[in-house]
Amino acid sequence: MVDIVLDHATVVEHDKSQLHPLHHPKQHINPLVVDRAEGVWLHTTDNRTVLDGMAGLWNVNIGYGNQELPDVAAAQMRKVAFTSNFVGMTTPPAAELAHRMAGMAHPTLNTTFFASGGSESNDSAFKTARYYWYRLGKKDKFKIISRQAAYHGITVAATAATGIPRYHTMFGPLAPGFSHIPAPNPYRYAGDMHPGETVGQAAARALEEEILRQGPETVAAFIAEPIQGVGGVIVPPDDYFPLVRAICDKYDVLLIADEVICGFGRTGLWFGQQQWDLRPDIMAFAKGITSGYLQLGGIQISDTIREVIDSAPPEDTWMHGYTYSGHAAACAVGLKNLEIIERENLLENSRLMGERLKEGFGKLLDFSIVGDVRGRGLLCGVEIVKDKATREADPVKALEIYNACMARGLRTRNVGSTLAFAPPLVINADEVDQIVDILGSVIDGLA
Repeated sequence: MVDIVLDHATVVEHDKSQLHPLHHPKQHINPLVVDRAEGVWLHTTDNRTVLDGMAGLWNVNIGYGNQELPDVAAAQMRKVAFTSNFVGMTTPPAAELAHRMAGMAHPTLNTTFFASGGSESNDSAFKTARYYWYRLGKKDKFKIISRQAAYHGITVAATAATGIPRYHTMFGPLAPGFSHIPAPNPYRYAGDMHPGETVGQAAARALEEEILRQGPETVAAFIAEPIQGVGGVIVPPDDYFPLVRAICDKYDVLLIADEVICGFGRTGLWFGQQQWDLRPDIMAFAKGITSGYLQLGGIQISDTIREVIDSAPPEDTWMHGYTYSGHAAACAVGLKNLEIIERENLLENSRLMGERLKEGFGKLLDFSIVGDVRGRGLLCGVEIVKDKATREADPVKALEIYNACMARGLRTRNVGSTLAFAPPLVINADEVDQIVDILGSVIDGLA
């Protein structure tokens, strides 16, 4: 076993050789160096203990320190860690995980393609949507509609789909064929509303108008997170997705559900789309499929799309794949991870602890700077404002609260003016209350 043992100062010095994601090197003064972890707790090389209210990056669903997943990975690696999944090769774990996932999200989603993470998964979804229309003789249907405040990844195509300008203003020109419409944000809807419309109706109408603006004959797909995570934990109104599905059907536009954050119990159900009984044509997944213990992602496609792929002549084969598609060890871990989520009843715990967390956060609305509290399951957001009446966002204060929480041993994430929380699904009531107490104490000191 390789056991890397370095003192805190040495790690900090050596870490200067690393370029961290979404982080300016000049701000990298006192990194959080995690040496070990269990449950919801991180332990650092400088003897700090931190409650991880973000489950790593929204994804350590079964919690830290689980010993079954490493054992499964080691056993599979001793047999065959990796071999190509290309041109007809496979392994038992890849075949079994695909079979396990068939129909899991929706009865029409029975075919899985594996990738390594969310960005690859969404790129795969875009290419598959374009391929589908190409095979049906509609080669002009290539455009992808996304939403403002959407986050779909950081590959070239996924960046173009992402609706947060900070992620792409310095990487232009962006890939062509992507456009954005207002997010269905009940707290601060950015689109226009007709008299008597709900936010859900207005946001759905924005999709229809964008399809007509672009030309239905050119639009391949609409992509949406069931709950927008990085964009501010935006929970859509209940009337939104049924209207979206009807509009996509009306104009022959595929619906892509980005379940990278919401999937595998995060919202209290296996998948976020199940909150509204949504039927996607393509579903992207990653993160919670292995609880972050190994890298894995992918897409599921509808039976209709699978039939188009199956019926293609050899010269039109679906020419797409990644080196690590169907990685044997990762798929073995994925299988065991799903077993643990089911066995430990973590969907129910996510629902119950999520209700407790949201209820606790609701009490913080008494503070003048807390404008909104929202969420489903263990995916919650607390929005910080300058003025409750105008709902003017205050990202500066949100960052200040984030830093103060870290100093108090609570890890959250400031996404704009919203403090996001997505702790491991194994969290207990006492740990939920600690999150609420620390956040409340920090806000009380800064309000």
